[in-house]
This record gives sequence, C-alpha cells and structure tokens, in this order.
Amino acid sequence: MAAGALGRIRTETPALPEALRRVGEAILADPAGAARSTIIALAELSGSSPATVTRFCRVFGFGGYAQLRVALATETGRAAQAHWDAGVGHEIGPTDPLDAAIGVMAAADSRLIQDTAAQLDPAKVAEVADAIVAARRVLIFGVSTSGAVAGMMGGRLRRIRVPCWSHADAHEALADAALLAEGDVAIGISHQGRTREVLESLAEAGDRGALTVAVTSFARSPLAELASLVLTTASRETTFRLGGLAAVHSQLFVLDAVYVAVAQRTYERTNEAFGRTIRALESHRVERS
Repeated sequence: MAAGALGRIRTETPALPEALRRVGEAILADPAGAARSTIIALAELSGSSPATVTRFCRVFGFGGYAQLRVALATETGRAAQAHWDAGVGHEIGPTDPLDAAIGVMAAADSRLIQDTAAQLDPAKVAEVADAIVAARRVLIFGVSTSGAVAGMMGGRLRRIRVPCWSHADAHEALADAALLAEGDVAIGISHQGRTREVLESLAEAGDRGALTVAVTSFARSPLAELASLVLTTASRETTFRLGGLAAVHSQLFVLDAVYVAVAQRTYERTNEAFGRTIRALESHRVERS
C-alpha cells in the first residue's frame, strides 16, 4: 500500500487504539520528518515503542518501517514538487475573506483527489467494471449524502444502457437487493462503512449470490469486511465540511473511474447511446444567443 499512504493514515488514524493513534498523529504532524526518522526516533516522538511503530506499519499493509519510510518520502516529495499542500489544513474562520476560503477549499479538494487516485487499485476498478458489463442487474445504494452519490452514478450508467437501479431509500435498496442473483452486482457506498442500512442491503445482495462492492474511506470497516471488493476513498475534513460531506468528491472520483472503465469496455454501445440521448434531449435546450 505504498501509494496513497498518507491519505489512508489521515483517514483511519482517529479510529485506531490509543498507542497506534499516537504514531499516526506523529506522522501526520510532520510526514517529511517521519520519512527521515529512525524507528526509535518516531517511537520516542509518539510516546510509544518500536514494536508499536512496527505494528502500525503492518496495520497499513507495510512489511516494516523501512517500507513506510520509502512511501512517506515518495509521497511528500511528490506533494512538495506539485505544491499540493499549499493551503491544506488551514481552518476557515468566520471573518476570513471569501477568496481565502475558496483557496483553502480548492487546496483541500485537489489534495483529496490526489490522495484518492494514489490509493485506488486499477485492477479492482477493472474487476468491478467487467462485472458490471456482464451483469443482468446492477444495484447502487447509500444513505443521505452517499445516497445522492449513488443516484448520480446510477443515472450515468443507465444512460449508457447498463441495467442499473440506484437508491437512497433503505427499504427500496433492501427489496431490490433481495431480487439479485449470481452474476449481478451490488455497490454499497458509506464514508465510514458503518451505516446499518447499507450493511443490511449489501449483506442481502451477497446472500443472493451477487458480487458485492464497498466504496468507503475505511478499509477495515464492517462494510469492507462484507464486500467481495473494496474501493477506498480519501477524506479531508475542512471547516463546515465534516464526515460524509468531506468524502463526496472522492466517492464521485472512484465511481467515475468505474464508469470510464465500463464505457471503455462498451465503446460502440456507449457512443450510440450518447447519440440517441443527446438527440432526444435537444428539443429541451434553449437556443444559443
């Protein structure tokens, strides 16, 4: 998990046990410094032990501290070169000029997408896309903000002739999940991966033999444990955009990658569908002045 290491550490550290959380907080406070530190120095800085640092590394998929240092050095070097961190982490105050607030938002969202892209596994995206192309039915669901994301993805897939249903209503999602069968696909979206309604629908879909996919910021969440495939999203909370609201752009980015992969695999059909729908909607557009 070399790619996207900081994104995952930033997202998952708050939920770790105290000793491991202190290691994550020390790394996030100075990623470049952590990349230069010895395991003993990082243990002292975080008030832990070398064994705890090693355990932290393994929690995030690294064989040891040397691998983590390489990942941190690579990622912080890339960020510095691209100036991704300019404005990241700044809070927006009630009297801040709007142009400054917009700058902070742009910096946070830019880095969010970079973090998400870095940790996204193209092989898993391809596997999900292949399953969608072959499926008799595709079901996408989430609750609240994640439900809105599910609706957007469902609409895009339907427009290229994918038989897709999308729901933000828990009862409708559960009912449709019960109608799935082997060869179908169910995608559950939840930032923390702990939303009961999403868990129930994904479990039902899995019981019916469908391929289950989780889109979540937490790779060790209950939703991720239920799913056959997990697509992880990064999350950066900023002032006034907390929790699921902070993950919306990364959820859309991950699902957009799946959508593009599906469109690539159905290139002729997709172009034909675009042509038809554009012509059908043309009469509803106002003439250009």
